[in-house]
Amino acid sequence: MSSLRHSPEEAPRADPREDAYLDAARACILDVGWRRTTLTEIARRAGVSRMTIYRAWSDMSQLLGDLMTREWAGVVAASHGGTLMETVLATVRALRENELFVRIVELDPELLLPYLLNRRGRSQEAVIALMEQAIVDGQQAGTIRRCNPQVIARALLLAAHGFVLSAHTMVDDDVTEADLEAELRTLVERALAP
Repeated sequence: MSSLRHSPEEAPRADPREDAYLDAARACILDVGWRRTTLTEIARRAGVSRMTIYRAWSDMSQLLGDLMTREWAGVVAASHGGTLMETVLATVRALRENELFVRIVELDPELLLPYLLNRRGRSQEAVIALMEQAIVDGQQAGTIRRCNPQVIARALLLAAHGFVLSAHTMVDDDVTEADLEAELRTLVERALAP
């Protein structure tokens, strides 16, 4: 199902101080989790009035959407480079190790469910757009198979979801995280091979 609420490109913030407010929200979530974080506590940590925070976000859900978009977009941007396969592997690894992502998965995993079961979010749209462009470029260079770039990008994102969220459930004495990463490499290589 396509998201009608979010565009793949993030609009510039009306107030450049909002990054400081998001930093305060991130710190709160890392300390006490999402359920115990309030706009009032975020305002206190940011050193501003509660109304200042309410002017930027009317509720915690809106703030969380902006925080997750900023965080995940930063992870993808930091992982981007080299081949598409290298970028996918680096992004999966970086998300699994991301402090905020790990904290949300540990304490409040239900926050991720809408983006896994009901709709794509801004971060997912941005990742798909980046992958689509890399796929088009690879197709033009003859290094990626001819197929609808949107389909390939979305399929890669779906596969990556499992490796980000569930890889730890597949690790035991017989299969290591490195084994799974090697298999992800094979999956991506074969999915893209011309």
